[in-house]
Amino acid sequence: MKLVRFGAPGAEKPGLIDADGRLRDLSSVVADIDGKALAPDSLDRLRALDPAQLPAVPEGTRLGSCVTGVGNFIAVGLNYADHAAESGMPVPEEPVLFNKAPSCIVGPDDTVLIPPGSEKTDWEVELAIVIGRQGSYIAEADALDHVAGYCVCNDVSERSYQLERGGQWTKGKGCPTFGPLGPWMVTRDEVENVDDLAMTLAVNGEVVQDGSTRTMIFKVPFLVSYISQFMTLMPGDVITTGTPPGVGLGMKPPRYLKDGDTMRVEIQGLGVQRQKVAAA
Repeated sequence: MKLVRFGAPGAEKPGLIDADGRLRDLSSVVADIDGKALAPDSLDRLRALDPAQLPAVPEGTRLGSCVTGVGNFIAVGLNYADHAAESGMPVPEEPVLFNKAPSCIVGPDDTVLIPPGSEKTDWEVELAIVIGRQGSYIAEADALDHVAGYCVCNDVSERSYQLERGGQWTKGKGCPTFGPLGPWMVTRDEVENVDDLAMTLAVNGEVVQDGSTRTMIFKVPFLVSYISQFMTLMPGDVITTGTPPGVGLGMKPPRYLKDGDTMRVEIQGLGVQRQKVAAA
């Protein structure tokens, strides 16, 4: 299934995309696409529905973040060896973890805002994992049982905040609009091989990131297991898993987002985000 949230900001409703690509209203079935809706028994109930019996939503309706009520928005840094190299940092022996503020989550096509005074706002296409089952100290062999599905994340980053103001990455990762998620969450059963998904990001029509989840250092089961050693993962939590090379920080000279830029962010099978960039 492809689960979505649609409508005006702050008033989104739950929905799904049917086999013909039409958006259907799920609000008579679940309250929202949140931790409760993402539990295994709830997903089974949604799979049993006949989408043709659900109300159609007009084309062009705004899509919100594909999941809401996110308690933990956890990110993995330097999870692609070639991205670590372009950043001038060693390949980590263990995953680098930091938090993105859940308040930075926005819809896939919402405007990305450059913070006041920022000169180093950057882009990062990433595969995001959405948790569907609570767990602590999860065995790697059981990790996928805790995954509800996957979505596209643009891990927007302010590099001077991240790297030049005390070395605490969270500072550069959670500004308003820095976490577009969606357009939809694809349930795990419909992603044939999460370890081999093409991923691209274009700025103003120029493809700057062209990679694949194939080159991730730490794979999805390991990351879910590893992170659960340090916190309880809850249904609705999001883990964004790192980016391939091609970010602005790694260019020579570095290149960053500016007012009026556009981004197109895509992962194979998970959909496309399209964002305009504006000064806050």
